[in-house]
Amino acid sequence: LSRPSREGAGAWSTAGDALIFVTFLAFPIVGALTASRRPRNPIGWICVSVGLFWMLLIVGGEYGAYGLAVPGSVPFPVTIYALTYAWLWVPAVGLLGTYMFLLFPDGKLPSRRWRPLAWLAGAVIALESIVAFLTPGPLDGLEGARNPLGLEGYPWLDVLAWTVLPLLPICMLASAASLVLRFRRSGGEVRQQIKWIAFAASFMGSLYLLMIGASVISVLIAAPGTPSDPGTQTLWGALLEDVMILSFTAIPVAIGFAILRYRLYDIDLVINRTLVYGSLTVSLAMLYVGSVVFLQYASRALTGGESQLAIVASTLVIAALFNPLRRRIQTFIDRRFYRSKYDAAKTLETFGARLREETDLDTLGGDLTSVVRETMQPEHVSLWLRESSAGTEQKADG
Repeated sequence: LSRPSREGAGAWSTAGDALIFVTFLAFPIVGALTASRRPRNPIGWICVSVGLFWMLLIVGGEYGAYGLAVPGSVPFPVTIYALTYAWLWVPAVGLLGTYMFLLFPDGKLPSRRWRPLAWLAGAVIALESIVAFLTPGPLDGLEGARNPLGLEGYPWLDVLAWTVLPLLPICMLASAASLVLRFRRSGGEVRQQIKWIAFAASFMGSLYLLMIGASVISVLIAAPGTPSDPGTQTLWGALLEDVMILSFTAIPVAIGFAILRYRLYDIDLVINRTLVYGSLTVSLAMLYVGSVVFLQYASRALTGGESQLAIVASTLVIAALFNPLRRRIQTFIDRRFYRSKYDAAKTLETFGARLREETDLDTLGGDLTSVVRETMQPEHVSLWLRESSAGTEQKADG
C-alpha cells in the first residue's frame, strides 16, 4: 500500500514512503540487539517499543489513506487509521524524548530526585494518548474523515487536552537537562556514551534546520505567480524531507554503539571529522554561490548576457581552495575544541625536529621523558637505557 504521491515529487514520494518505514525499522532492530546483550537495561526495550509504535503508525496511516483514496479497496480504513495513526505518535515521541534521556546510558535515573519527573512523564504520556485516541472531530491527515472512536459530549476531553499537551515538551526539556547534568558529573565511558547520542541528536537537528531553511529560501526566491502551497512539493523538496527523516536512523545507531560499547571512543574522531567537513562544505558552498552570482553579474554588466564561464571559473576556484581550506579548518577546530591533542601533536613535532639534530644521549633521554610527561600525562615516567658494549643499564626517572 502507498499513499497517493505528493504532487511534483512523482516516483520519489513512493520511494520516500518506503525509506521512512526502513528508517524506523532501525529502532526495533537495534533495540532487539541491545536488549539481547543487556536485557536488564531498559534502553533496548525502549528502542523496540518506539520502533514498533512508529511502524504501526506508518502502516495504519498508509492503510487509511489508501482506503479513503480508493473506496472499497480495504475494509475499515478510517477505523484502522484512528486506532493507529491518530494517537500512536504520543508514546513514540514521549518515550524517545523523556525516558530515553532520563535513563541513558545505564538504565537508571541520575538520582532519586528525578523520580517525580519520571512519574510525571509517564502520566503525561498516558493521558495525552487517551486524549488523542478519544477526541472527536476530524482526523488529522485524513481529509473528510472523523474519528469513529471519539466520545461526543464530553467537554472535559478538551480541558484535559489543553492541560496535558504543553506538559509533554516540558517533560522532554527537563529530561534532556538530566542528560546534560549526567554528562557534566560523569567521566570516562559514560561521557563517551553520552557523546554518541548527543552527536546523533545534533546531526538530526542540523538537517532539520537545513530543511526548514531551504524551504524558506525556496519560497523567497520563487518566481511571481509560482504556487507556494506547502502541500505541493518538488523533487528537491521531497528529497530534503526524506534525507531529514533518514537522519533519524542516527539515533538508534548511536544508542547501539553507546550501550554495547562498540568502538566507543571513536566518537571523538567522528565529531572532529563532522565539524571539519561540515564547515568545509558550508564554506565552499557559500564561496561557490557567491562567486557564481558575482561573475554572472559582471558578465551581464560587460557583455549584456550570461556566460557559462562563471560556473567553470567558480568550479576551478573551489577545487583549488579545497585542500588549503580543509587544513585551515582542521587546525582551527583542533586548536579550539581539541586543545590537548593539538598541543600533543605540536610537542611531538618539535621533539622530532630536535631528535634529528641532538647527539647527546643524556639530553635526548631528558627530552623524551619530558615529551611523554607532557603528552600522555602519566603519574610516573622511567627510562631504561642499556649500553651494548659494557652490558650495564642506566635508569632515568621523571
